[in-house]
Amino acid sequence: MKLPSFSHLLAFALAATPAATTPIVDRSANKVSYDGYRVYRVSFPSTADVDTSLHTLTGIELQRRHRADGVWTVDLAVAPRDITTFEAARGSGVTVLSYDLGADFAAESAGGSVAVSASRQKGKGKGKGVGISALPGLEWFNAYHPYTDHVDYWAELQAAFPNNSELIVAGNSFEGRPIQGIHLWGASGKDSKPAIFFNGNVHAREWITSMVVEYILYQIVTGYKNDTLVQKVLDNYDFYVLPVVNPDGFVYTQTTNRLWRKNRQTRSNVTAIGTDINRNWLVGWGGDGSSPNPSSETFSGFAPHDTPETAALAAYAEKLRDLHGIKLYVDWHSYAQVILLSYGYTCTEFPANLDEQTALAKGISEAIAKPYNTTFDYGPGCLVLYQSSGNGRDYLTDVGKAQFGWGIELRDTQYGFVLPPEQILPSGIEIWEGLKYAWAQF
Repeated sequence: MKLPSFSHLLAFALAATPAATTPIVDRSANKVSYDGYRVYRVSFPSTADVDTSLHTLTGIELQRRHRADGVWTVDLAVAPRDITTFEAARGSGVTVLSYDLGADFAAESAGGSVAVSASRQKGKGKGKGVGISALPGLEWFNAYHPYTDHVDYWAELQAAFPNNSELIVAGNSFEGRPIQGIHLWGASGKDSKPAIFFNGNVHAREWITSMVVEYILYQIVTGYKNDTLVQKVLDNYDFYVLPVVNPDGFVYTQTTNRLWRKNRQTRSNVTAIGTDINRNWLVGWGGDGSSPNPSSETFSGFAPHDTPETAALAAYAEKLRDLHGIKLYVDWHSYAQVILLSYGYTCTEFPANLDEQTALAKGISEAIAKPYNTTFDYGPGCLVLYQSSGNGRDYLTDVGKAQFGWGIELRDTQYGFVLPPEQILPSGIEIWEGLKYAWAQF
C-alpha cells in the first residue's frame, strides 16, 4: 500500500540480473537487478515541501509516511552510480536502511520453498478430505513461495477441512489468472452468516501479506475442532479469503522485478504498464493520493473499476453485502505497522462509528504487541499514514456497508518490502493474537 501519488516520476535505469539461484524466481536474463542499491530513509520537517525536495534527489521512492510529530519520512532506493551524489546532496537527516538491496533480495529467497514443498508433497494425490495431518506444518511459514505453491496450499487447506470450506473464485486478472481463495464456515452451513472478507497481495511486492493471510487460515482450519474461540467466530461468521488478489503482479515480482507494485494491465495508446488496484475503487476515485499518470505507481486508471481485479473485488464485496452483510473487511498490506481505518481519501470526514472502530483497533494493537512488543499505530488512514483516494477500505465502508472496513499494514519499519523469512512466522503469530482479541469482541 506504499507509494502515494506524486506528480513527479523518479526515473531509474535497471540492469540485467545474474542468474537466479532459488526456485522462487526464474533464471531470466530480463530480471531486474538491484545489486548494490542502497536504501535510505530521509526525514523532512513538517514545513517542508516533500515533493519539491525529492526533485533534487535521485532514487526509487519506496515509502513515505507522515508521522504524528508532523515529520515526513521517505524511503528511497539509490543506484550504485548515484550514491555519492545522493549523500553529498542530502547530508544530514539520512539513515541507511540497507547497504545492498540486491543482497537482501537474494537472502529473502534463499532456499525458496524447496524444504516445504517436499513436505507438502506428502499430501498430494490423496484427494479431497485428506485431513489436517496432510497439511504442511508451521514450516510452511519459514520461507516465501512461488505462486503455484500458494495455489496448491489453498487447495490443501480446503481438502483438510472439506465439510466447512470450499475454494472460491472472485473473477479473473488482466492476464487471465483466477482471483481465487477459500471460503470457510461453521456449524450453520455456508453462506449463512455475515462475512469476514480478507484480501492479500493487492500490491504485488508485499509478499508478507499473503503469508500472514495463510497463517490466519491455518489457525482457523487447524483450530476449529478444539479451540472454542475459533469455533465461536467461525460459527458466527463466514470467512471469504483471497490471499493474492493481484496474481499477475505477484508472479511478475518473482520472475522479473521484485519491486513491482501494480497489476500488469496494458492500455491502448499507453506505453506504461499497470494500474494501482488500490486507487481504482469508486469511493474517492481520482482525488489526492492517486495519480492520473499511467507511469505513476499510484495510477488510478481512467475510470473507477476499469481494472478487472478491482471490478471483480467490488462485485464480490457487493454480493457479500447483499447476502448477510459484512462485519469486517481487511485489505492486508506492508510495510508500516499501522491499522488503517476509513477514510483514506479525506482527512476531514470519518465513518459514523469511528469511536467504535477506534476502540476495537486499540485493543487489537495492544494484543498484537504481546508476543514480540511490536507496535502498531491505528486511526483513519489519511491521518496516520497518508492520503489515498480510491482505496478498497473506503469502498467497503461506504458501498459495501462493512461495519469495520480496514487496511492493515504489517511489519516492519526497517526491512520494508524485503522482510526476512525468519520474520514470517512471528508476523503471523502477532497478527493472530490481534485477531483473537477481535474474535472475542464479535
